[in-house]
Amino acid sequence: MSKQKQSAKKAPISNKEGEKIVVFQFNDEIQDFQELEIQKDVLLYDLLDSDFITLFIDPKRYRVWIWHGNNVTTRMKFVAAKIAPKIRDQYAISYKITAVDEGDETMAFKIMTGIEKEIDYEHIQEGPSYEGTEKDLQLLESLSREKILLILEKIGLPEGYSRKMIIVKNKIYGYREYKKEYMGSSIMEKQLFPLKEEVNDGNYLAEGYTPRILMSFNNVILTELLEKNNGKSKIIEESKIIEEEQEIEK
Repeated sequence: MSKQKQSAKKAPISNKEGEKIVVFQFNDEIQDFQELEIQKDVLLYDLLDSDFITLFIDPKRYRVWIWHGNNVTTRMKFVAAKIAPKIRDQYAISYKITAVDEGDETMAFKIMTGIEKEIDYEHIQEGPSYEGTEKDLQLLESLSREKILLILEKIGLPEGYSRKMIIVKNKIYGYREYKKEYMGSSIMEKQLFPLKEEVNDGNYLAEGYTPRILMSFNNVILTELLEKNNGKSKIIEESKIIEEEQEIEK
């Protein structure tokens, strides 16, 4: 991490949402945190220095982040953790304190400091306006779900499983992969498609499926139904299971 620089005027850094982020650095000589004096154009990740412990007050995520550089001692970490609640209580006692180590930062911390860019899960890119064949229009409609496919590509799959269904908010999609010939090469296409079958109201059990949930800042982004390779699975309405059990008991 780069060596940090301090300026002459005290001012908390603002992120692009306008929330004020206040930054402190642990001073080993006085055994306490000191608020950094930072210029507005200084990026948060530029403040990370392997020789220091840096504390961020993050109102947007209701967090206090304590970042440990690789060269700090265990004693420094202990003292910093002990006095961090006092800093937190000056802003909001409800903020959660989270410690992260250099090289093992969480995605939320990376987004906060600007190392990574936050994915806008709410925005799904729309296909361009186009007049063509019905097949072409169907293809362009599938592109409107490109954002979801990019997310699925990023999170990958556990070994031995395949993806069957995706639930995003109140919509459920089927998922398929198929080979397509393009310029003499065979490529694997991935597509989401809405279920055509009319689904009755009620409770359902996903027998043989393994649900996997993608979370971001305590929000459910999407839920996948995964199937073990060479496994058997089906969606069963609970009322039918109850009826079958009653028939067996008779």
